[in-house]
Amino acid sequence: MTSTAVSLSMPMVPRKRRSPEEVQAAAPVTGPKKVLLAAPRGYCAGVDRAVIAVEKALEHYGAPVYVRKQIVHNVHVVTSLEAQGAIFVDETDEVPEGALVIFSAHGVSPAVVDSAEQRGLRTIDATCPLVTKVHKEAVRFAKDDFDILLIGHDGHEEVEGTAGEAPEHIQIINGPHEVDKVTVRDPEKVIWLSQTTLSVDETMETVRLLKERFPTLQDPPSDDICYATTNRQVAIKKISPQADLVIVVGSANSSNSVRLVEVALEYGAKASYRVDFANEVDESWFEGVATVGVTSGASVPEVLVQDVLRLLADYGYGSVEEVVTAEEDLLFSLPKELRATLKQAGDSTRNLGGRRSLQEDATRN
Repeated sequence: MTSTAVSLSMPMVPRKRRSPEEVQAAAPVTGPKKVLLAAPRGYCAGVDRAVIAVEKALEHYGAPVYVRKQIVHNVHVVTSLEAQGAIFVDETDEVPEGALVIFSAHGVSPAVVDSAEQRGLRTIDATCPLVTKVHKEAVRFAKDDFDILLIGHDGHEEVEGTAGEAPEHIQIINGPHEVDKVTVRDPEKVIWLSQTTLSVDETMETVRLLKERFPTLQDPPSDDICYATTNRQVAIKKISPQADLVIVVGSANSSNSVRLVEVALEYGAKASYRVDFANEVDESWFEGVATVGVTSGASVPEVLVQDVLRLLADYGYGSVEEVVTAEEDLLFSLPKELRATLKQAGDSTRNLGGRRSLQEDATRN
């Protein structure tokens, strides 16, 4: 059974754009116009793995396939999968008994797993392996009776899942402003962990302040902020000092996309905005702008970036320079529950999720 890519038109914006000539007349640009395009950008290995898991489940089990929460935080991806037969729900009690449900890339708590088992649901766990690593760290240090300071955004699915592994041992720290109110049982047995999609700089500032209060605070065994989040922030840091405007493609509930806007401004961009689609770009942003930086969050398909680049070309920003700060080639195996089904069906078309070529990504969505 072959996969069929779904291409959806962008939502219509009920307004008429000003012409490039009108924008130029409003605020003339001196010098050549250009785009600095960040690399890496877009899909990370964990997102790719999760999206493929839903697509493969639909191919082999048929629609509907239920997904708890958004499989990844991107409007286009979720809408595309809905068109193929995926049904997104908030909780497992919305899934018919005995049906198939996929857990999103952000992970779930043991209570969610137990709820699915009690309802007799078939499950596929598409949790990003880097999130799973943090879960295992939480379990390990809770078993050793540590107080665990989890740096992250309270209410985010990933944080809820990690905190659910050891709720009696974990305190959530939303940022540097909350350090003063932290209390622990034993200052000699404290460790910090973090959400994988945070601002690297803000997280380390929080850690610095925590260590001032708790000098023996332990670091996690390995970095919790994922390689993709770090790489995308490094790339935009390099671009931002040269950019009059930075456009970040990504959804409002995508933590790493929102962080990219903040990082761009912090590192020198004169303006920065987040959009889901090219038609959300306001042409007034181009007034007086010579250099535009473009990037995308780790759950964003490349097709959406290409749409933005086409719009920019219409307004005279046809010269595109890719700024490469890292190469990504990480691959993750698909969830074990799905691999068994694919093996039985003789389907070896995609058993791994990872950094596909941007051209492949642009054409498949």
